[in-house]
Order: sequence, then C-alpha cells, then structure tokens
Amino acid sequence: MHYLIHPATTNPSISTADPWFVQWSEVEPVLVDNFLPASSSHRPKTQVRLVYDAHGLHGRFQVEDRFVRCRRTEYGSEVWKDSCVEFFVAPKPGCGYFNFEFNSGGAFLVNHIVDPTRTAEGFKEFVRLPESDARTVRVRASLPPVCEPEITAAVVWTLEFFIPYLLLEKYVGRVPAVTGQTWRGNFYKCAEENSQPHWAAWSPVDEFNFHRPHCFGELRFA
Repeated sequence: MHYLIHPATTNPSISTADPWFVQWSEVEPVLVDNFLPASSSHRPKTQVRLVYDAHGLHGRFQVEDRFVRCRRTEYGSEVWKDSCVEFFVAPKPGCGYFNFEFNSGGAFLVNHIVDPTRTAEGFKEFVRLPESDARTVRVRASLPPVCEPEITAAVVWTLEFFIPYLLLEKYVGRVPAVTGQTWRGNFYKCAEENSQPHWAAWSPVDEFNFHRPHCFGELRFA
C-alpha cells in the first residue's frame, strides 16, 4: 500500500496562519476498508486525506457512520474505545512511530513507540507524550465532545488534525524537508464500546493488533 501526499492547496478565503486553510475538495482520499474478522456487520465508509506544508502534516478523516458513541473528553484517555479514527506514522527508519488516536469528539492520545511488544504497562519501550507537547497538535471535530447514548441514525462526521514537524523532531531528531521522502504509516477506524464494534485498517494488519509497524504502508511525499 502506498499513498502519494501532495503539498497543501490553500483556501484563499482563509489565512495560511490558520491550520485549517487546506482546500480539501482538491485532495484525493484513500479508504480505510480492510476490516478485521472480529468486526460486526457495520462497516462505516471511512476516507482519509493527507497533505503537507512547510510546517507539518494536515489530515482529514470523513466517516459515513452509525452507532456513534463517544464518552472520553480528556487527553490520554481510552479514546480507542469510542468511535475513533487513528493515524500511525514512522517519520524515520529505526526511530519508532507515533500513534495519534482521535475519538469522534476530538479527544486524543499520542505515544512515541519504539518497541510495541505488549506489556502490562502498555508497550515494552514507549513514552506517552506529555499534554504540553500534545497540545501543539490541532484537532477539529464536527461532532460534539460527548455522544451518549450512541447515535444510531446515519451520520457523516469529520475529524481534522494538524501535526507539526517540530513535535515529531523532539522525539526522533531532525526531520529533513519532506518533499521526495517516503515515510511509513497506517490509518485506522475503530469502535469498541458501542453496539456494533468494528476495526478497520488502510494497510491490512496480519493479526488483531493495530501496532504492527511491519504492516505499515508507504507515505510518499510528492
């Protein structure tokens, strides 16, 4: 699997000082449609778009969903149990990867994971980014922070994010200009604590575990 990431095309009506200046209608999406066998029959159509600029990565998930449930509102909480979308990215070989996990209300978590072997504490070698660092990530959700009880009717929701290169560099060292580079990563859609649980990946995983960096696809910067 590979995704060609283009430079951002700006919306002329919005200042480029605003992280939400991307003209998303001009960006081709990829589908997060490789559902794990343990999933229910609910298979929400999930599209993701990614672009870059001189300062960082801009992303947008769009989900055609039902059975949306969201309860966590704090940074670092168990957002993957809510209706959730995720972006895992490895900017440099041999330096681990980051798991950005966002629920439908915009709460999120992020770790820098070097060795994803499971332990009682989470992973064999990882660090949960402190909230002071994580807050340099910008997040905008179309749904309210809490959806409880779950929304059973059809709904389309979006989750946009901006990740600055400076945040990644703090943990993996200098990230050279990305044009022409190839990173590795994956996109996911999941919901665990709702009436129709499901788990899907863009680049297929080979077991019931999203933390499989050898299964990541290629993110190629045009």
